[in-house]
Amino acid sequence: MLSIIEELLKLSYFGIFLILVGINAIPVLMPPSWIILSTFHVADPKLDIVILTITGATGSLLGRIILMQISAPLRKFISKEKVSNLDHLHDFFKRKKYGYFLASFLYSLSPFPSNVMFITYGIMKVRSFGIFLGFWIGRVVSYYILILTSNVVIRPFMESFSSHLIGIIIVDTAGMLSVIVFTSINWLKIITERKLEFIKPKLWKI
Repeated sequence: MLSIIEELLKLSYFGIFLILVGINAIPVLMPPSWIILSTFHVADPKLDIVILTITGATGSLLGRIILMQISAPLRKFISKEKVSNLDHLHDFFKRKKYGYFLASFLYSLSPFPSNVMFITYGIMKVRSFGIFLGFWIGRVVSYYILILTSNVVIRPFMESFSSHLIGIIIVDTAGMLSVIVFTSINWLKIITERKLEFIKPKLWKI
């Protein structure tokens, strides 16, 4: 695996792009893209920050599109009540002119992994260009800032866990739990009555 990564890095920005596509297409146990990009920049300061940022955002987007597509079959493992509930949320966002664009843009400004968001989009079978545009623009902004401050940001993050794998597992576990919670929220109640209510889980379905 390491030898493959080393070979890809010889391709410069294109190699980094392929690495970003790969790690973003995998749903769990992958390090955040900004960590990868910041590490490359720390290791090789000659890399242009703007090109690295655009490369990272584009690779991340393509990988997440792949993840969204492979997450769609999860819909059949979710109870009909929860599927209907998510459909209400989907209809709500569709009625808003920039609903999906703003949702993706605001989330992508954070340094948090976006696998949860795209898995949920896949389950909802969302088809909106605004998702991709909002995510790409948000990632360009956030990646640029994080890469620019990589010397300050990356070291404390790396030192916060005795093992990088443990940190990744914690983040991904929290992310998967948030998908379950998200699909359990009664979105129709929130949209129509502004009340928070959860759909009771069924043992045989998520």
